[in-house]
Order: sequence, then structure tokens, then C-alpha cells
Amino acid sequence: MKIQKSAEDYLEAMLMLQEDRGYIRSIDIAAQLGVTKPSVSVAVKRLRENGYITMEKDGHIALTDSGMAIADKVYRRHRTLTEFFVRLGVEPSTAAEDACKIEHDISAPTFEAICRFVDNRED
Repeated sequence: MKIQKSAEDYLEAMLMLQEDRGYIRSIDIAAQLGVTKPSVSVAVKRLRENGYITMEKDGHIALTDSGMAIADKVYRRHRTLTEFFVRLGVEPSTAAEDACKIEHDISAPTFEAICRFVDNRED
């Protein structure tokens, strides 16, 4: 199933929040992504309907296995691309912004070549 870039961004943000805080709340997603709470509500509804997240009774959000798989893939791409750009001499905040722009569109062969470069390069 093809998932939209915006849904990938939401799932990635949720994973980052889960790792950072131990929980995921809609208000934190809005702050992380710089979007409104109503936008988050619409996205959360769609992600829940598609089986990528569940809502806890306390209002916290949990990633399902399929949601976690997508989030982890996107977040891995983001971290690897950011590291690659930093190693090229790009300032870290710019590297992270640029990684976010291409993490969804980069081809598998190109990403794997970047992974090999990052994994094999001595600092």
C-alpha cells in the first residue's frame, strides 16, 4: 500500500516523540510538525482508520506494527541522510531539513549506496 508523504511525516514524528518522551499526544505532534491541532486530528483519524495507530483511553497514541514499520523506515532514512550531509560539510540543521525533503523520494539503490558510504567511512 502506498502511503502519502504527509502520513509518513506524521508517523515519523510520532516515533520520535515516543523515543524522546515515552508517549505520544496530539498536541505534541502539532508542536513537532508545526501544524494546527485540527490538522493533527484529521491525520490521526486517517492513520487510525488505516491501522497505523491506535488511541489509548487516556488520549495517548500508539503506533501499530505496520505504523512502526513505516515510521522506522522513514526515521532511519532521515538519520542516515542527515549524517551523510553533515559528513559532506553541511551545517547540521540544514542537513536535517534537507534530509526531511528527500527522505520520501530517494530511490532504494541511491539510499543503499549512501548507507554503504556512511557505514564504511572512517571519521
